[in-house]
Amino acid sequence: MKERFPSLIALFLLLVLVTSSWWAADYAQRAIQVDPPRRITHEMDAWSRDFVMLRTDPTGRPINRLEGEYAEHFPDDDSYHITAPRAVGQREANPVTVGVSKTAVMEQGGKRIVMNGDAHVHRQPDANNDVLDVRSQQLIILPDEDVVFTDLPAEVIKGRSRMNGKGMHYNNKTRQLQVSASTDVEIAGSEGKQQRRTEIPANNTDQKKP
Repeated sequence: MKERFPSLIALFLLLVLVTSSWWAADYAQRAIQVDPPRRITHEMDAWSRDFVMLRTDPTGRPINRLEGEYAEHFPDDDSYHITAPRAVGQREANPVTVGVSKTAVMEQGGKRIVMNGDAHVHRQPDANNDVLDVRSQQLIILPDEDVVFTDLPAEVIKGRSRMNGKGMHYNNKTRQLQVSASTDVEIAGSEGKQQRRTEIPANNTDQKKP
């Protein structure tokens, strides 16, 4: 018995040490406050004035340009809120388009630009196409697709022809223009002397190639 006594003492001390270590670790975990998950709120984390953003194609040529007087970045949705924006589409094979408005929101990493307040997109003329102007209180631009559209009332002017409607979709690659629920249409004749005015049902969709 006397020979085993030192071994029993050593075993007892080992158990005490293990128990003390476990208690100390548990106490430390309960004593230290764990920060709660960060609340994701729509708060600005960066801003800029008189800025210019450029997007290029794989060869390094500029295809889209966005500039404005003031911009704020919001990290929760990675959006930019812009004052006095000017968006330029300048793909080599397509006519140049310029969009302006009072404010804009750039979303999805620049794949979508929502122009708000007196929005106006101007397509410059080329050898085969007249000037095209689209006006609405909101125009949505998809730079990668070279498309502009709206679900709100819009006015479209091409050369001396004019069309008003609710809902518009224009593809600058194909030059295809679609106007839904169109009314008050004026189409200039080949010599610009004849015009006609038509009323089209609200469920109708016009397709026109400018």
